[in-house]
Amino acid sequence: MKLKTAIAIMAAGALAPAASLWAQGPAPLHERTAQTDLPLESARASMHLQHLFLSIAVQPEMKRIEGTAFYRVIPRADLAEFQFDLDPRYTVSRVEIDDVALSPADWNNPDGLLTVALPQPVAVGEPVMVLIDYAGVPNEAANPPWGGGFVWSETEAGQPWIATAVQGEGCDLIWPCIDHSSHRIDTLDMMVTVPDGLIVAGNGRQIGTSDNGDGTTTFRWQARDPSNYGITLQIAPYEVARHDYESVFGNTFPLVFWHLPNHAEGANRMLDEMADQIDFMESLFGPYPFGDEKAGVAETPHLGMEHQTINAYGNGFQPEAYGHDWLLQHEFAHEWFANQLRNETINHMWLAEGFTTWTRPLYLEWSRGEMFYDAEMWRSRQRVWSRVPLVPPEGELPDYNDREAMWGDDIYFKGAWILHTLRSLVGDDVLLPAITRLTYGTDDPRPGEISPVNRTTDDFRSILEELSGRDLDWFFDAYLYQAALPDLVATRDGATLRLEWQTPSDLAFEMPVDVRVEGQVRTVDMVEGRGQLDLGNSEAHYLVDPANRILKYDAAIEAWQNRDSED
Repeated sequence: MKLKTAIAIMAAGALAPAASLWAQGPAPLHERTAQTDLPLESARASMHLQHLFLSIAVQPEMKRIEGTAFYRVIPRADLAEFQFDLDPRYTVSRVEIDDVALSPADWNNPDGLLTVALPQPVAVGEPVMVLIDYAGVPNEAANPPWGGGFVWSETEAGQPWIATAVQGEGCDLIWPCIDHSSHRIDTLDMMVTVPDGLIVAGNGRQIGTSDNGDGTTTFRWQARDPSNYGITLQIAPYEVARHDYESVFGNTFPLVFWHLPNHAEGANRMLDEMADQIDFMESLFGPYPFGDEKAGVAETPHLGMEHQTINAYGNGFQPEAYGHDWLLQHEFAHEWFANQLRNETINHMWLAEGFTTWTRPLYLEWSRGEMFYDAEMWRSRQRVWSRVPLVPPEGELPDYNDREAMWGDDIYFKGAWILHTLRSLVGDDVLLPAITRLTYGTDDPRPGEISPVNRTTDDFRSILEELSGRDLDWFFDAYLYQAALPDLVATRDGATLRLEWQTPSDLAFEMPVDVRVEGQVRTVDMVEGRGQLDLGNSEAHYLVDPANRILKYDAAIEAWQNRDSED
């Protein structure tokens, strides 16, 4: 199928698979399918998916989908085969390469790695058109959004309410993709066909709706630079609330909330909160990254997820003492830290989750005052575990759901506390511009000139070192690459207070320490990880780190965290 033909068909209606194929029913996820970010190798490492036409017909009564994926692939090396990640519970009925239909013997997908033998080798840089028809009963999410897949639910009136949430397991639960954090497609044309009466809230801009005359309606969406797990299906008998937002950067874009019937009041309140949150985020970090499309939210039967330009929201519009909805704030901040700034691999996932978690106390400080910032940081501190390194070695895939290691907590809360400690070390004048450069790839981001960037922890360290003019290897090694937190040992000898940092790192931890002595705060420089202070007399009361700005080992917190295991 040539590109012009595909565009014409998609303008008229959904691309239907060649045949109706029935999956054999739910089955456990294959080991490969259950894990995103497996090493990029062979053909997967050398395929750039420049454009994707993705057509999906959703059949709620059978919990089934039929899909067609039509790609423009740019090889980055000479290739004799293509490979895509795709859950093997889907049956592939047709594959075409540049309009040539292949024999079923030319493709196989026994374990979730769909391998297609090309009719003839392709050269580096030579565009190739690939069409894949697939269908089946997708994985049903066991515990969304943490246990991923499709969510098949119903509204109070008994109408279908459908969502997808696949961050951990990956895009291959929905469509043939390259399931890796560093990989993305440039542009997406997505058509979703559903029974009449249902509405599809999608990524990017809605560019069309068609009544197919057979009891179904097709919704067409276009998006640029979508993240793999950020591509989503969110389907219900939605109604729409909309506000326009005028940014300080000179552009205006829509804020849109797809909500269930009778939830308009809550949805409009959430849009007012979003506008306030954009004010905050733009003032600290830079322009909303997807102002050329929209800032969107869809009400979902699961808690939430940062789907690009169409965040999932399932928090029930509950008022909070803080004065804003924490879930809406968290997921929307991910538009900056997850959808614009993307971790190169899952090992650097703290760049998305830790940065986003830190925006919550920052937003409270901005909107309510310093007490709220401190209260939220204290709440987060209780969920810092530090049992494993925050950034595991490359090639070692962390387990988000491991309740012994607790890495899944640390990427949020330890990540936020690392930024809190950096704030006290280098100051807002360095840290905030460093985050802007890390997030946009420039010091002066402008609407219309923004595209997502992939980043690692070392990228962040390099930017901070350049802007601060200091070596920060010791800081990053202790906090990011070692499991145990730095331990501050204080020894008093009469009027002399001796301080020493102890860490597993080979590098001396030189974090300065504030000490309050009889109401006065003095700073101790910790050269080679050691320092001392004259307290004035042997009876003077002192308190180290009185403002609690340093992430360090705390025996009281450890005992509290372990209380259940000791009972």
